[in-house]
Amino acid sequence: MITVIIPTLDDERRLVPTLASLVSGAADGLIVEAVVADGGSRDGTETVADVAGCRFIVGEADAGLRLAAAAAGAKAPWLLFLPPGVVLDEGWIRDVRAFLDQVTRRREADRRAAVFSLGIDDHGMGAVLRQMRARLGLWLGLGAEAEQGLLISAGNYRTMGGHTAGADTTRGLTRRLGATRIVTLRSRATPIRF
Repeated sequence: MITVIIPTLDDERRLVPTLASLVSGAADGLIVEAVVADGGSRDGTETVADVAGCRFIVGEADAGLRLAAAAAGAKAPWLLFLPPGVVLDEGWIRDVRAFLDQVTRRREADRRAAVFSLGIDDHGMGAVLRQMRARLGLWLGLGAEAEQGLLISAGNYRTMGGHTAGADTTRGLTRRLGATRIVTLRSRATPIRF
């Protein structure tokens, strides 16, 4: 059902925990394939991807163009864009399946997308403020944080023009989608501090 696409550039250490959090989705049959869209890494990123059974493609230096190329070759009808170094909560499969069931039942697959709630690997006021900023930014139509991931149907992705060139491509794509078309899942996507 889902192709996971992860953009990398010298992300060997950051890729490991992200892929580990996706194993349950692959075992469950929810993830059809994982694609690592690399920008020319010189570390062990390719080895990590290979050991995990990911399809590894080397593309443009620009992350947006790499993401678009990986999406064009995806096998599944749904795409999950997730940056390296982000770990999904244990219950993410349940939330994603519920979202997919709901949009399929309502025939809204080509009008809705989802992001994860932003988790913070820290305590204190700074962490609270970052979570609030992420929620407020999405609510105001400023787009989602890249660390929140993006789950979108391949058809909706094409209709919205997909990722474009530039460093802030996920935020730009979620901004084009608009706040009313994006569902925030209860499960968190937490960027791990290295």
